[in-house]
Amino acid sequence: MSRLDGRVAVVTGAGRGIGQAVATVLAAHGARVVVNDLGVALDGSGTDESPAKQVVRSITDAGGEAVVNTDDIADFDGAGALIQTAVNTFGQLDILVNVAGILRDRMIFNLTPEDWDAVIRVHLRGTYATTRHASAYWRGLRQAGGNHRLINFTSDTGLFGGPGQPNYAAAKMGIVGFTLSCSNALRKYGVTANAIAPVADTRMNEDLTKRPARAGDQTRTPEDVANVVTYLAGAESSWCNGRVVHIAGKTVSLMSNPVIVRQVTSATPWDLDRLGSTMQRVFSSFPQGSEGRYEYLDKR
Repeated sequence: MSRLDGRVAVVTGAGRGIGQAVATVLAAHGARVVVNDLGVALDGSGTDESPAKQVVRSITDAGGEAVVNTDDIADFDGAGALIQTAVNTFGQLDILVNVAGILRDRMIFNLTPEDWDAVIRVHLRGTYATTRHASAYWRGLRQAGGNHRLINFTSDTGLFGGPGQPNYAAAKMGIVGFTLSCSNALRKYGVTANAIAPVADTRMNEDLTKRPARAGDQTRTPEDVANVVTYLAGAESSWCNGRVVHIAGKTVSLMSNPVIVRQVTSATPWDLDRLGSTMQRVFSSFPQGSEGRYEYLDKR
């Protein structure tokens, strides 16, 4: 048997890049896949069904099972139709992988409301909408011991604050908070929720890196990301819930969740001058990215 035999996956943004690799690798390991993609340009304009159709064709030619879906995930009813496609076609849904995204890169002082809204709509609303329908389906199954998987995509831009992508960074960090919330809300229904932060050479980042994506480049391939997603999609990954996993080429890293690293407490109400001087003394000596927790108690 293959690792994912009998399991059904929905992958958004699966027509190209990382989404295509995820859909293909999931199918190679036995999953039946709904390949969702609108075939839009990087900025979200236009539509083209041919990328999704080509991915499905390559999967079926290799002996797998897959169907095309071109619903708009950021449209609430469209997202519902996508999830229903999996249930109607394959009888169930076990795995939801939210990869779809667009770019509208601007520095914050040049960012228009339209470019802000477009990116937030696809990344954050799209992830919400598909998850909303999938989670309702999983809740309805009432399977406390289920092995359902929600795998969302965040980004280095959000985690580390890319300066030219404030809209993208906001959406991607929103997805982290959203995923953590889902991990707590859905665990009793047999669902784990995790976020992937990928670094891979695709058309989406070639303008940022100034290094064109190259066929055969083994340094940072979409398949590296897809392999980690495929592991997390399996039943044996139930130990991993509410985490961010970073993938850059052949290096896979578990990111730390937010924790308190410095803390000051007063025995009496703070005086503003004392509070300010204490914060500066205790907090400013702690460089961003340092490890370890330190607690300071002012007994005055």
